[in-house]
Amino acid sequence: MLFQIRHSLLYRYGRPVFLEPMTVRLSPRQNVSQRLLTHHLSVLAPASGACELVEADGNDAWVLWFEAERDQLELVATMEVESLRTNPFDWILTGAGQQRLPVTYGEAEQLSLAPCLAAAHGPIAAPVATWAAELAQQVEGDTLAFLMLLADTIHRDFHHIGRLDGDPMTASETLQSRQGACRDTAILYVEACRSLGLAARFVSGYSMHHPPEVTEHELHAWAEVYLSGGGWRGYDPSLGLAVADGHLVLAAAPDHRLAAAVSGSYRGTGVDSCLDYAIDLQVRRKT
Repeated sequence: MLFQIRHSLLYRYGRPVFLEPMTVRLSPRQNVSQRLLTHHLSVLAPASGACELVEADGNDAWVLWFEAERDQLELVATMEVESLRTNPFDWILTGAGQQRLPVTYGEAEQLSLAPCLAAAHGPIAAPVATWAAELAQQVEGDTLAFLMLLADTIHRDFHHIGRLDGDPMTASETLQSRQGACRDTAILYVEACRSLGLAARFVSGYSMHHPPEVTEHELHAWAEVYLSGGGWRGYDPSLGLAVADGHLVLAAAPDHRLAAAVSGSYRGTGVDSCLDYAIDLQVRRKT
């Protein structure tokens, strides 16, 4: 698939403020599943300085910094990206301890995957762990069957809503309410996987699949799980599918805050702010 995207964000402040250094993650990854053909980031009015970098989790990002106060900031990212993975099941599971749940990784892999395992984030909430274990029992502990059952169960049994503002709900809150936006169900998916030993992380990006709970294109969120032989593989619980060429990754991280499209703050006592944004996404098949 060939994606052509224009993503604009306009931050407005009640009066001039001083912007702290800002991290912008609007540069799609380049890897075996997607190829970045063109990309341009415009900052209006221009930042005092900018540095392109690769973050700790492998995400491409820009850090912008500012010297003068301002009452608004506009970011416009335009890009053309080719998605390459047409078959999400084009792999075999090679890890001996990963065929059945709970999984185990080899020593070297475990060191690399540590930030995405449960131990790095504290205890998984008991209701989430119990629910995940019950689903695992339904497929007799088969790892790959569990991953699809988990995505399908959240898609089928939960009420999916559009929620424009705020951090993701906790996995327990989403499980209890049986509803949530894509970022909420992604967190639930990640924590359910971690409770069974799987390395999982939060992903933000774009999808050509238009969820019924939103009326226009938004940033989308899903999960990735690591298994030997397949590497990082995406699962979208809000759509109930294994991710293929209908999704584009902007950023992935064990903590959702490190996968946010923009991270930053400003200094200005008692100053309010607002954000307007628009995503124009066009997709066509390559001939």
